[in-house]
Amino acid sequence: MTYLVIGLLLFLGMHSVRMLADGWRSERIAAWGALPWRGFYSAVALLGFALIVWGYAQARLDAQPLWNLPAWGRGATALLMLASMLLLSAYAIKHSHIRLLVRHPMLWGVLLFALAHLLVNSSPADLLLFASFGLWAAFDLASCYRRDRLNQVVYPQPKWSATVINLVAGIILWVVFARVLHLWLIGVSPLG
Repeated sequence: MTYLVIGLLLFLGMHSVRMLADGWRSERIAAWGALPWRGFYSAVALLGFALIVWGYAQARLDAQPLWNLPAWGRGATALLMLASMLLLSAYAIKHSHIRLLVRHPMLWGVLLFALAHLLVNSSPADLLLFASFGLWAAFDLASCYRRDRLNQVVYPQPKWSATVINLVAGIILWVVFARVLHLWLIGVSPLG
């Protein structure tokens, strides 16, 4: 699980810089410029993501469950993942009621994704991966809401047309992922 741990530290570490060291981040952007900073950020995050994928795949090979999974876990996971996909699609649709209600839909989507996957996976690697992402999302949400209050962020008015697009896009994303992409990318069908 060494690669998984290193990957999580790199990926979530880079995604935590604004939350934990915003002054250092601002200094790097001022010194390097925005484009080189984005390149550095992206390179570290991509390396971390690759190590997460590699490490998780290796750790799953001989994983033993830590707890018995609940019988209702699959159904609850499907519903949580639908909500997660609706939130993920809300990130791209600025005037959706969903986005404006939660303010930071991608982080909420990651939090629900992590919770959903802990309901149907119980190996040490699963616990490390999904709990890490869930805890990171919860801390980042708290940081973002605090920053919004300090900066007195004003959000636009929601539009029903954007909300309908959000709902349709989220449902399509959920169906495509559940029926095709999960099996193709992960090797496991969430539909059984």
